[in-house]
Amino acid sequence: MSVYTTIEGARTDIRLWTDPATVEDEALRQLYNVTTLPWIHGVAVMPDVHYGKGATVGSVIALRDAVSPAAVGVDIGCGMSAVRTSLTASDLPDDLGPLRKRIEDAVPVGFDMHDRPVDVARVTGVGGWGEFWSRFSSLHPGVQKLRERAHRQLGTLGGGNHFIEVCLEQGGEDDGRVWLMLHSGSRGIGNELAKRHIEIAKSLPHNADLPDRDLAVFVTGTPEMEAYRNDLYWAQEYAARNRATILALVKKALADEVPGVRFDEPISCHHNYVAEERYDGVDLMVTRKGAIRAAKGDLGIIPGSMGTGSYIVRGLGNEASFQSASHGAGRRMSRAKARRSFTAADLAEQTRGVECRKDAGVVDEIPGAYKDIDSVIKAQSDLVEVVAHLKQVVCVKG
Repeated sequence: MSVYTTIEGARTDIRLWTDPATVEDEALRQLYNVTTLPWIHGVAVMPDVHYGKGATVGSVIALRDAVSPAAVGVDIGCGMSAVRTSLTASDLPDDLGPLRKRIEDAVPVGFDMHDRPVDVARVTGVGGWGEFWSRFSSLHPGVQKLRERAHRQLGTLGGGNHFIEVCLEQGGEDDGRVWLMLHSGSRGIGNELAKRHIEIAKSLPHNADLPDRDLAVFVTGTPEMEAYRNDLYWAQEYAARNRATILALVKKALADEVPGVRFDEPISCHHNYVAEERYDGVDLMVTRKGAIRAAKGDLGIIPGSMGTGSYIVRGLGNEASFQSASHGAGRRMSRAKARRSFTAADLAEQTRGVECRKDAGVVDEIPGAYKDIDSVIKAQSDLVEVVAHLKQVVCVKG
């Protein structure tokens, strides 16, 4: 049974997995703007929805023969990875500070990058690196000078809401099992590609009369669309490879701290990306900005904030949402408002029991700035089923 609400009266219905009364006016206006696009097929809105640049965060937009780069976001391919370990809580050291430092030493955060590129083939065990980098020369001419930086940023976290966590499973047969989890994307190169293509789209004549210029689209069969697709798919792969590199570095940090640890197969999912999918008998370009794919059987990761825990989920394949689910708890206040509303003392209180930064520099990431993750999960019971509930004990932020 579907639990969404429908807002009618636009070119296409807006399906919301949340109470429309709880959605910011600015976000609702963005959603209505999306439905005015001539190429629109459908819009699904996740329970973590909130206002974003151009398109709403927590929205799934299906277009016919078109794609809007702003509906993907500037961190192309941003997403999550997680892996279950053989450890339980009792195997971890009493003092988690040294483990946090090992992780921070292994993975640069914020604007930092590696002094020299990581030997990714050796560290990750992932192949295809030569072919992947050979495609760099086909990217937008304006990013060609960034190749060395892109190499050195592989295996780096970034800032904002990106994080690395050591978590404990809550309840069930595996209560206390240790997991590693991380959130990162395509770093500076993805951002540069996104911004350049958004500006190109804005300049195209068919986008002249849109209600919001940030919704400018590329249309199938044009050179601009082909150039964007080329760069988009490369950046999405970069993001996935970046997460694989970070995860390998974090696994080594944990193994150095707790020798003998073993790891299951990792779970990984994008939540800012484009996929070419078919619904209602129509081939569509589906953009998920702050949403994960939740086809039947797909494993996904829905994190909360830095003090509240996260969920591993399995997709139920609900086509009403274009087989999608939320990407996290979602912000309930802007970063600026969070900094005005909370102090470092509030952060320390709300992250009690978590080994993490508790200074003014990350107050905008305080749990109180986010929606309640348990309510977000409950609101999409027809989209995913819970596989595991995790609670962090270490959190590394940029």
